[in-house]
Amino acid sequence: MKKLRSFLLALLLLASLAAPAAAEDLAVEAQSCLLMEKTTGQVLYAVNEHEQLEPASVTKVMTLLLVMEAIDSGSLGYDDVVTASAYASSMGGSQIWLKENEQMTVEELLKAVCVASANDASVALAEHIAGSAEAFVEKMNQRAAELGMADTHFVNPTGLPAEGHVTSAYDIALMSRELILHHPDIRRFTTIWMDTLRDGEFGLSNTNKLIRYYEGATGLKTGSTDSALYCLSATAERDGMELIAVILKSPTSDKRFEGAKALLNYGFAAYGLAEVAPEEPLAPIPVRLGTAAAVLVRLEGAEALLVARDKMGALEVRTQLETELSAPVEKGEQVGTLTVTSGGEVLARLPLVAAETVERLSYGQIFLRCLRMAFLGG
Repeated sequence: MKKLRSFLLALLLLASLAAPAAAEDLAVEAQSCLLMEKTTGQVLYAVNEHEQLEPASVTKVMTLLLVMEAIDSGSLGYDDVVTASAYASSMGGSQIWLKENEQMTVEELLKAVCVASANDASVALAEHIAGSAEAFVEKMNQRAAELGMADTHFVNPTGLPAEGHVTSAYDIALMSRELILHHPDIRRFTTIWMDTLRDGEFGLSNTNKLIRYYEGATGLKTGSTDSALYCLSATAERDGMELIAVILKSPTSDKRFEGAKALLNYGFAAYGLAEVAPEEPLAPIPVRLGTAAAVLVRLEGAEALLVARDKMGALEVRTQLETELSAPVEKGEQVGTLTVTSGGEVLARLPLVAAETVERLSYGQIFLRCLRMAFLGG
């Protein structure tokens, strides 16, 4: 029950932090939009964020996520050679004009997807990982479900128009966060402005114009079709805080970039990340009748808090711990509270929890301990 109370407290805190800024009107020209902070996952601004819409090539964020997960797990390597199938080479839209049986490395194909939004490269990678595009799409939908992307159903790995291929601004932010939070090496590709393939014979230019023109831009993926209009998942980092701005169904290419810039500018101007670690190391708490004399304590969750800029200058962190515990103590059990304030206003109360389990001594162990104390003095 103690562990459950700690978990519920953390959920309540996250719910209080996750409310988007409804009072602001950023005049973003798009059917749907959302701004999220990467570390905390907090939504800072949103309009129609759960409306199911076509994502066009922003779909490829999930394709990239699965590729990077395969690389980081060791099942795929950057230097692995991929052979293009007839199906991969038949893709329309943005492409690098792969020929059937043409070979490229995973790294080259990743570059083509991130920079040029190449549909043929996306399918080639999908088939190499899963055996077929259809099997890869199953993996996409499975991963989406694991991430809580309840508004999403993928039909292909490219985002080319297909009936039932939909997602939402919120879901795009979820998969974008997963990609940049856990696979930062993707930046090697998403921050490229211009490059080449085929020994310099084929030029690449990034479809995400923010990479060149927006300070701190780190990625991520553009998309456009006649029905989806202009879409974007844009990421940028300043002062150690990375934001994700999602734009869906904007009327023009320029307006999607202007909308993303408006979201990012608002986030960087209004918020910052603050360290909320205890000012001094947390002392172990003595445990009565435990198999260990004391239990170590840790902060539950990330040691960072998203704070309004006007409150960051007066932050104070206080800790309150139990003076003693009785065994058994469960790992994750709340044993104290870390309180963050600014100018007397409480910004957050975060649970401090036991870092390990301490079992209760058995009667036999207690008896032996008493004998040891009686005959050896300790």
